[in-house]
Amino acid sequence: MRIGMGLNYSGGFAETAAEVADLEKAGLDIVFVPEAYSFDAVSQLGYLAAKTSRVELASGILQLFTRTPTLTAMTAAGLDFVSDGRFVLGVGASGPQVIEGFHGVPYNAPLGRTREIVDICRQVWRREKVDHQGKYYQIPLPEDRGTGLGKPLKIINKPVRERIPIIIASLGPKNVEMTAEIAEGWQPLFYYPEKAADVWGESIAKGKAKRDPALGDLQIYAQTPLAIGDDVDHMLDWVRPMVALYVGGMGAKGKNFYNDLAIRYGYAKEAETIQELYLAGKKEEAAAAVPVELLRSISLIGSEGFVRERVAAFAEAGVTTLNVTPFAADTAGRVRLIEQLRQICG
Repeated sequence: MRIGMGLNYSGGFAETAAEVADLEKAGLDIVFVPEAYSFDAVSQLGYLAAKTSRVELASGILQLFTRTPTLTAMTAAGLDFVSDGRFVLGVGASGPQVIEGFHGVPYNAPLGRTREIVDICRQVWRREKVDHQGKYYQIPLPEDRGTGLGKPLKIINKPVRERIPIIIASLGPKNVEMTAEIAEGWQPLFYYPEKAADVWGESIAKGKAKRDPALGDLQIYAQTPLAIGDDVDHMLDWVRPMVALYVGGMGAKGKNFYNDLAIRYGYAKEAETIQELYLAGKKEEAAAAVPVELLRSISLIGSEGFVRERVAAFAEAGVTTLNVTPFAADTAGRVRLIEQLRQICG
C-alpha cells in the first residue's frame, strides 16, 4: 500500500517544500498539489520538483475547462521533465461554482471533454502531429472557425515519457466507468471501503472491460484523514466541517455530486438534512448532522489496531494508495504519522 498526501491550499511554497522533503524521507510516496481558486498548482509543483528527489508529484487536480488540452499536455510534459519523470497528471471537472463563478467559463459535458483531453494529451506526449476532430475540441481549428492557417503540429521538445500517468477525480457512475476505461488511476473522495463495490463496482467492471491492457491495473487513490493513538477519537469531529461543506454546500439542490454519494452510501435522510442546514447558513448544525458511522468509515482515525484494520479494509476494496490528511499540529507530528502508517502498510 502506497502513501500519498494532499497539500493545503494556503501556505508559502518554501515552507511547504521543506515539509514535503521531510515527509519524503519518512516514506511518503506521492504528494498532491490542489488547484481550486487558490494559487495555480503548476507553480508549486515546479518548486517542489526542485526541492525533492524521490516523491511523485501530482496535480490534485487540474480542472478541465480553463486550459486547452494541448496546454495541459505541454504543462504535464514540462513538469515531468523538471521532476525527472516524477509527475502524475491529476485531472477532474471541479464544479459549476468554481468553473462558472471564478473562471467565467461554461460548465458543460465534463465526461466528453475528459475523454477527448486524455486522447489529445497522449498524442502530444507521443510527439505525434496533433490531429483531433472531436465533438468538443477540433485541432487544428477548422477553416470555418478561424483563419484557415492552422496545421497539425507536434511538440518541439521530447517528453521524458510518452505516457505520463493520468489520474481522474470522479464520483458519478458514468464518470467512474470512463475513468476505469481510459486512466491509469482513479481518485475518489469520501471512500467507504465496505460500500465501494455496491456504489462503484458495476461502473468499474464496465470500464475495465473496455480498458487497454497497456494501461496496467487501475490504481485507486483514496483520500482519508489520518490520526493514530488511543485518544484521537475526538478528531473525527474535525472531519465534520469538510464533509458538511461537500455534502451540504458544494453545489445546489439536485446538483451536488457529494450529496448524491452520501445518498448512495445509504444516508439519504441525513444528506437531505445536512444540505438544508448548510444552504440555510447553519454550517455548525450541518456538521453536527454528519453521522459518526460515516465519519469513522471514511477515516483512518483511531488506535493503531483500528487503523491497521481500516488499512486492510481499504486494501481489500482495491485501494492502492492512501492519500491521507495527517491531523497533527506541526511538521514533526505529520512526519511521525507518516512513519507510523508506513510501518502499518509495510
